[in-house]
Amino acid sequence: MLRISRQTKGRKGKGVIIIEGLEQPADEFKRTAQTIKKKCGTGGAVKDDVIEIQGDDRERVKAVLESLGYRCKFAGG
Repeated sequence: MLRISRQTKGRKGKGVIIIEGLEQPADEFKRTAQTIKKKCGTGGAVKDDVIEIQGDDRERVKAVLESLGYRCKFAGG
């Protein structure tokens, strides 16, 4: 189960979407992040087994992840 949350801490008020709980090999992890970024049209990064996606379109990110076969839920406020 993947957890999708929004975080602004340490980013001067700019928000990013944090995707946690993805358990895959490193190359597959980066490939998944690349797919999400391409389908959402945003930037992002992979850091410490967490995917960061720029912006605040959690619904779109959730839809992309579900189309890839993952179960997701929103975490936090």
